[in-house]
Amino acid sequence: MAKVCQLFSGSSGNSILLSSLSHTFLVDIGVSAKRCEKALQQLGVDPDNIDAIFVTHEHRDHCSGVRVFASRHKTPVFASPLSLAQMRVMGFVDDSVSAYAVEGNIQLGKTEIIPFRQSHDSVDCLGYRFNFKDGRSAGICTDTGYVTDSAKSVLKSADLVFIESNHEIAMLNNGPYPYCLKQRILGEQGHLSNFACGEYIKELAQSGTTRFVLSHLSRENNTPDLARQSALCALDEIGFKEEKDFRLFVSQLENNSRGIVL
Repeated sequence: MAKVCQLFSGSSGNSILLSSLSHTFLVDIGVSAKRCEKALQQLGVDPDNIDAIFVTHEHRDHCSGVRVFASRHKTPVFASPLSLAQMRVMGFVDDSVSAYAVEGNIQLGKTEIIPFRQSHDSVDCLGYRFNFKDGRSAGICTDTGYVTDSAKSVLKSADLVFIESNHEIAMLNNGPYPYCLKQRILGEQGHLSNFACGEYIKELAQSGTTRFVLSHLSRENNTPDLARQSALCALDEIGFKEEKDFRLFVSQLENNSRGIVL
C-alpha cells in the first residue's frame, strides 16, 4: 500500500513524503531538519527509516534542511549534477552527505524513480515520478513556468500528481510585488498559475490520473479556495465530477492530515 503526504508547501518551505510497504522517500527538505523530523514523527515515521531524499532544485525553500537531515540520519541524497554542484556551493550538501547525481531512471529496491525536466529559474530543476511495487504511482510537478514535454510524457496516467497551482494571475498583476518579480513569476521559468494548472489537470485526468494535490500556493497571490475552484472548473469543462471521477486536495503550508492512500 503506497501513501503520500505533503509535509510542507509554499515559498516558506517544501517537502513531500512518499512511502510504500518497502520504501520511504522524501522529495525536498526546504525547512529545518528539526521541523522535518517533527513532522515525520507526528505521522509515525522514524526519520532514520527514510531511504532517500530526492531534491528538485537548489532553491532554499526546497533544500535548506537537506545537509543536516541527511548527515544526521545517514540518508542518501539524489539531485541533478548541476543542482548538486550548486548545493555544495551554497552549503546544502557537503562531504558528510552521501550525494548521487541523477542522470536517468533510478531503481531502489522495488521502486522505480523517473526524473523529468522542469522549466524554472534555477541552475537545473527536476520533477519525479515514483512507480511503486504494488503498481501505484505518484508524480511531483512543481516549480516550473510551464508544463514541459518531458513532464507530460513521464506523468501520463500516474495515479496521483502533486501539481503547482502557485498564483491567480489577476491577484499577482494587481498585488504589491515589484514589476520585475511579477514578470519572473509569470515567465517561462517561473511558476504555474491556477489557469495553467487547470489546463494540465485536464490532460492528466483524461490520461487516467484520479488524484490531484494542488501545491506551492502563494500566500500573497492566491488562496486555497481560488486554486481549488479553478481546478474544479477546468475538470468540469471535460465532464469530470469530483468524488466520482477524481479526488482533489489542496496542500496546506504545513501538513494537517494523515496522508493520501493510493
